[in-house]
Amino acid sequence: MAKTKRGRALWSLPSRGRGTCPVCSRTRIKLLYPRAKSDGTAVKVCKRCIHAPQNRIDETAG
Repeated sequence: MAKTKRGRALWSLPSRGRGTCPVCSRTRIKLLYPRAKSDGTAVKVCKRCIHAPQNRIDETAG
């Protein structure tokens, strides 16, 4: 049986949750995972950058 609700929450996000990752600079990738910078601001990163070291997260411009 098909799962019609899977991924439905992405439709309400701008560009379906896709963009350019501020850590690895990949384009057209899903940015679904929030990471906190040292100054407290939140940055959304891709799946591959969830476990990136904190210094790479702090270097982002976004």
